[in-house]
Amino acid sequence: MDQKIGVAGCGRMGAGMLANLQSAGFDARGFDIRPLPGIGTNIATFCEGLNILISVVRDSHDTDALLFDTQKVVAQARSLDTIIISSTLSPIYVKALRQRIPAHITLIDAPMSGAQVKAEAGTLTFMTGGETATVISLLQAMGDTIQHMGTYGAGMTAKVLNNLLAASNTAMTRLVLDWADAAGVDETGLLNLIDSASGQNWLASGFEDIEFARDAYAPDNTIGILVKDVAAALDLAPNDRLTLPRAIQDHLRSLTQRTRP
Repeated sequence: MDQKIGVAGCGRMGAGMLANLQSAGFDARGFDIRPLPGIGTNIATFCEGLNILISVVRDSHDTDALLFDTQKVVAQARSLDTIIISSTLSPIYVKALRQRIPAHITLIDAPMSGAQVKAEAGTLTFMTGGETATVISLLQAMGDTIQHMGTYGAGMTAKVLNNLLAASNTAMTRLVLDWADAAGVDETGLLNLIDSASGQNWLASGFEDIEFARDAYAPDNTIGILVKDVAAALDLAPNDRLTLPRAIQDHLRSLTQRTRP
């Protein structure tokens, strides 16, 4: 545990990941461009002696900024030997990073699933690609399920396909609840039924625990991230069957705040 680990992007997911690494005894520090309690904003300090970078920034633009353009971690962190990409990004973009990052730096894709509640509990599910043997203990400190999907990029491919389903479940669960309201059906009773019936899905079963379950769409919140994740999945589309994924995006963009009954 003598390696210095940095978590970049300490929002809803990254903050919990960092806290669990520190609780497990790892020498881990955080960085964010926003002032946050216990998280550094000085990139030079963050990069000093840094061996392993875990990137949990929002999107490919922020990843470029972190690695190459604004924070320039690849150039500044001279001891850097491993980068773990845990953001949900286009697999095509992620695979292309290999040509942009020096060969001596190991690249691993390890996006995660589970929302803020599991990030804080250390029970995330990681989907990994690449040579992960040296970082398994880190991932185990943050999650309780690690699914190795194959070579570098395979973890991200699996993640965006998983999130396409998650986006679909989110859109349809919210639509069903709206229809139930109009029909005078009790929300709690319906959610309990769905949890034990054929409509069971992750969002419905965790509706009271998942922090964004009732949120309206905003470009910078988790519903907005799901819209982004569908776009990442569309990069993989092998044909022109795009109508349903795009309809899911449109429905997510239409969501308004759902009040508690």
